[in-house]
Amino acid sequence: MTKPKILVARAVFPETLALLSEHFEVESNQDDVLWSKAELARRLADKHGAFTTGSERIDAELLAACPQLKICANMAVGYNNFDVDAMTARGVLATNAPDVLTETTADFGFALLMATARRVTESEHYLRRGEWTKWRYDLFAGTEVHGATLGIIGMGRIGQGVARRGALGFGMKVIYHNRSRLSPELEAQCQAQYVGKEELLRTADHVVLVVPYSAASHHTIGAAELALMKPSATLINIARGGIVDDAALAQALREGRIAAAGLDVFEGEPSVHPDLLTVPNVVLTPHIASATMTTRRAMAQLAADNLIGFLTQGRPVTPLNPSVLASA
Repeated sequence: MTKPKILVARAVFPETLALLSEHFEVESNQDDVLWSKAELARRLADKHGAFTTGSERIDAELLAACPQLKICANMAVGYNNFDVDAMTARGVLATNAPDVLTETTADFGFALLMATARRVTESEHYLRRGEWTKWRYDLFAGTEVHGATLGIIGMGRIGQGVARRGALGFGMKVIYHNRSRLSPELEAQCQAQYVGKEELLRTADHVVLVVPYSAASHHTIGAAELALMKPSATLINIARGGIVDDAALAQALREGRIAAAGLDVFEGEPSVHPDLLTVPNVVLTPHIASATMTTRRAMAQLAADNLIGFLTQGRPVTPLNPSVLASA
């Protein structure tokens, strides 16, 4: 029996490739070349499935060139690289990798908050430049974390994980804003209070963004929102690039209108707005919130399980557009 053909669009764990090769004819990209859209379309033209990451844009134009394609399995919880409506119209299943990265990403979000509030990056650069010659009462005095007010915009699984860490581990008052309010049971578990967005921005000492990217959430935080925040507040983005207007943020940081920011994601990444590279009061990391070996292996396994489950049995694990299954 002929095996279905799949494309693994980026480098991945060798054991993941070995598993996929048991079920499929696999074309892989272990050299981790960033293909152009045209090259990606050419390689997908005869494939039944694709193992993707956030860097592969799957849209109507690409799908038109790939008549055999039945599924794209993202090795990520986010899927703003997918035009899900276009995929659904073409009968192509979209899957992602939720749950397996929740706790790791929440850990990192809190690590980034701590590093930002306590000015870890600034102080390390100062030390490495050989400028530390004496103790001073105000040397890199940052913002209190324990007992402070934590504001979370986006209260899905990861947001709830950040809330629990803040409330239970650091005695923080947790407020949140979300498209829909959590159940009373979940609010109690997270010790979190629902507030309007403006109230959150005006009152939070630390604002953490954990919303999915869409046209509606583009520039959720722009100049107007930054103007509402306390001068002593910090802003943390572990969501997606484009949630924050990076140019407006860089200007607010430069002018001291907020104290600091911690960013793991950027507009147009891997490019970073040049103004963010010239302000000292920002912690920058290269989209690594889920980057532990255990979690990345679990993400790869779930993407592989979606491909295997759908292409061999018609049963994916985490479909994003399950209406496709009815017509498959």
